[in-house]
Amino acid sequence: MLQEALLAWIHYLAIFLLVVAMTAQTVLLRPTLDANTIRRLAIYDRLYLAAAIAVIITGLLRLTLGPKGIAFYMSNPWFHAKMAFFILIALYSIPPTLAFIRWNKQLRIHPDYVPDDTQVRRARRWVMVEVHLLILLPLFAALMANGVGFD
Repeated sequence: MLQEALLAWIHYLAIFLLVVAMTAQTVLLRPTLDANTIRRLAIYDRLYLAAAIAVIITGLLRLTLGPKGIAFYMSNPWFHAKMAFFILIALYSIPPTLAFIRWNKQLRIHPDYVPDDTQVRRARRWVMVEVHLLILLPLFAALMANGVGFD
């Protein structure tokens, strides 16, 4: 019981950290970025990756070591919806990550480099889609945990 509680706690902390990183990216992605903000975006993107990995690891541990057992989750359509959305969010995170890498590379070559507003808006749009998709994950988790849809 203590093990499940600790795994749940760490899982939730990782989720909160992921949300913080996404929020920071959303706030920082504004027209007329400066060099410092570009560097900070890269830092938050690495934090986002670390948090996502922690979410996956703790989720797998809860899946395999949790009291409900793996069979409960594998037969639960909400679990599959949640995993599909998590993967979709991960895929949507690729374009902004690549943009941040390109911007930082340009910044190392040209210290006064700033991406144009179109590039910033494009990266922000991808992050905003991620944020909006993320809103559904707690709903899927609640439906999954409560066995909604199983009679």
